[in-house]
Amino acid sequence: MRTLALVDGEHYPPVTRAALEVARERGHEVVAALLVGGTEKLAFGDDPPDLGVPVIVVTDEPMHALRDAIVELSPEVVLDLSDEPVLGYRERMEMMAVALAGGVPYIGPDFRLDPPEDGPRLAVPTLAVIGTGKRTGKTAIAGAVARLAARRGLEPVVVAMGRGGPPEPTVAMAGSVDLDHLVRLAAQGSHAASDYLEDAITTGVTTVGARRAGGGLAGAPYTSNVREAAELAASLTPGLVILEGSGAAIPPIPWDAGILVVPATVPSEYLSGYLGPYRLLRSDLVVATMAGDPSGSENLSELRSPVRRYLDDAAFIVTDFVPVPLEDIRGKEVFFTTTAPPAVVERLIRRLEADHGCRVVGWSARLADRAGLVEDLDAVQGYDVLLTELKAAAVDTAIVRALDRGAEVVFVDNRAEAVEGSVDLDTALGGAIDTALGRAEDRL
Repeated sequence: MRTLALVDGEHYPPVTRAALEVARERGHEVVAALLVGGTEKLAFGDDPPDLGVPVIVVTDEPMHALRDAIVELSPEVVLDLSDEPVLGYRERMEMMAVALAGGVPYIGPDFRLDPPEDGPRLAVPTLAVIGTGKRTGKTAIAGAVARLAARRGLEPVVVAMGRGGPPEPTVAMAGSVDLDHLVRLAAQGSHAASDYLEDAITTGVTTVGARRAGGGLAGAPYTSNVREAAELAASLTPGLVILEGSGAAIPPIPWDAGILVVPATVPSEYLSGYLGPYRLLRSDLVVATMAGDPSGSENLSELRSPVRRYLDDAAFIVTDFVPVPLEDIRGKEVFFTTTAPPAVVERLIRRLEADHGCRVVGWSARLADRAGLVEDLDAVQGYDVLLTELKAAAVDTAIVRALDRGAEVVFVDNRAEAVEGSVDLDTALGGAIDTALGRAEDRL
């Protein structure tokens, strides 16, 4: 196994040589040792220590040296024989991120991390939309990419993986999903609010549903049928496949370009620490969402720093969500249900009333809490329209109660719009699409 070893000068060279010999006994063909820092135990001038293998001395940042060594040497694994203080906790995680982003497993005395992506690339251009966790706005951004790609004539297909996805990859052809379809699914005991169904309703493009369970430190699911779903999507010969992540889990399929969706309120450590750098290194654009949250604007400067370190300022766009009903609700009295934090609901209601000419007579931010949702619904006696995001409780609880009361049901889509800078969201997303198409053209 071709192995690139990471070593430091806090070990005496004879000890490091002995460790490399043990590695050889364990099946590692050590092609080079990357000396990541430390000089305390080294007694040499400008010459590297004699370790029995070629030694690369880091003169810049270790992560840059590791990236270059992976490109030059094509190792099958990175073996970390270094230690604190040369590589502290955060620095070691950064090195892991670089290795994984280069498609190389990273192992050490008591750990092993493998790249989440597995298997060959799809035979069509592929763009991934991933996130730092649940409810970051991935579905909204993936939907925006899909609508833009459709306007460009690419006939995109969205592959959405989720905790509640179907047991077998399921295709929802463009235009085939409506309210009646969702109600029938719920009556059959199926998950009628899986992300692929939400994508189908809000974008009008063909979608494929998949499921996953578990999520590793780098985002790999423990088990999934995403590979089968992605290959099914590719068989429809789209101009672009859009892979939509689930929570912090990422699609285990290599992609041509990536978009990372980050709430403006997320701790900056989620990007700069842990394996946040891996998600950044696998992305070409970072979209900060929900900047209208009162605590979000204060946090944005902290998020810019890791984006600048691993990408550049041009790869960062700040957005907020605007509620957009999918049917005309002008002149109607509306009950609005959402998963948005209560602190921002008042602002969403003002936008709905100003932009769409309705009057919101009641609302609930407890769309993820069925008991609370019922309590909020029952507190309002009359409304013409239930305006709701498509979530599980919307279909099996809110919609059922609204129809029983004779109210209409209209779905609302949360659509992002840029709130800072001179670049609008379509321009930024279009750049990511162009990157995916260009890289795919080079490899296909």
